[in-house]
Amino acid sequence: MKNLQHVGIVLDGNRRFAKRLMMKPWMGHEWGAKKTEKLFDWCKELDIREMTLFTFSVENFNRPKEEFDYLMNLFEREFEKIKDDKRIYENKIKINFIGRLNMFPDKVQEKMKNLMEKTKEHNDFIINFAMAYGGRAEILDAAKRIAEKIEKGELKSGEVDEKIFEENLYMKDKPDMIIRTSGERRTSGFLLWQSDYSEWFFVEKCWPEFEKEDFVKCIEEYKKRDRRFGK
Repeated sequence: MKNLQHVGIVLDGNRRFAKRLMMKPWMGHEWGAKKTEKLFDWCKELDIREMTLFTFSVENFNRPKEEFDYLMNLFEREFEKIKDDKRIYENKIKINFIGRLNMFPDKVQEKMKNLMEKTKEHNDFIINFAMAYGGRAEILDAAKRIAEKIEKGELKSGEVDEKIFEENLYMKDKPDMIIRTSGERRTSGFLLWQSDYSEWFFVEKCWPEFEKEDFVKCIEEYKKRDRRFGK
């Protein structure tokens, strides 16, 4: 078993967690954001070099306006907090955002671009936030980029292979394992291309309830699995 380098997490269950506490459903995202902050320390302690977090899907733009506005304000606050987090600079953590980022309000886009710019030289750890993300959207956007290059004469159709296709995705890196919280047993299109041989783990706890010991348990189970990659 190779060392675990890259973990993906579908951060699911924030609203259900809030409902159990008899709060407005979207208030659960506050709890989810606090839990996400702890990942920085978990990654460093467990020597996980890269994390990709499914934070906001393309479909989530259909949420009720009150919830959507609440989330946009939350994103602004949290991204500003990350920018000022000394751990990001002490541990050389690179922050990436992948997805159709132009769908977000200008203020949110500005916060994301600022974070990526400030951390672009960091290379010890990487955290990718999948925002306005959809696996089908990513593949479609990659196909459009390749088609545009062919039209411009920058690329010949016969040259298109897996390597070329991967270079036009939002992200090339492939997670070794992916965790989905909240008890749901589906992938929801997360990293459709990159997860072809990722090991999936479905955890019953909602994301705000997910603790370090749950993370460690998934890692220990991962190490027991035999990844044959179709061989």
